[in-house]
Amino acid sequence: MSLRKNSEIESIQGAEGTSIKQFFHPHNTLEGIGYSLAQFTLEPGKESKLHKLKSSEIYYILEGKAELRIDDEIMNLEKDDSAFVPPNSKQNIKNIGDGNLRFLCIVEPAWKVDDEIILE
Repeated sequence: MSLRKNSEIESIQGAEGTSIKQFFHPHNTLEGIGYSLAQFTLEPGKESKLHKLKSSEIYYILEGKAELRIDDEIMNLEKDDSAFVPPNSKQNIKNIGDGNLRFLCIVEPAWKVDDEIILE
């Protein structure tokens, strides 16, 4: 069994301007999962760089308000909302609230640096 405690996971800076806590990924999980689960934080007014992944993603908003761009579509998300991002979609997320935006990303198959392309 793999147990990951939020308080014990160090944050790293993501290439797309976010603070990231990697909860589960094939490299840190004994069960051999094929997806990754990470928590991201963006400060007010900040946004990730426009990018795309070869994998599909699900965003789940834990707190705050976000503007999520998927290709040419823009949607507003808030706490407890979720959105599916198809593989190879141009995407970015912006914090449009007054406090921190915290959200989970589930990536399947698991996120790999070689599968992400920064477009800006």
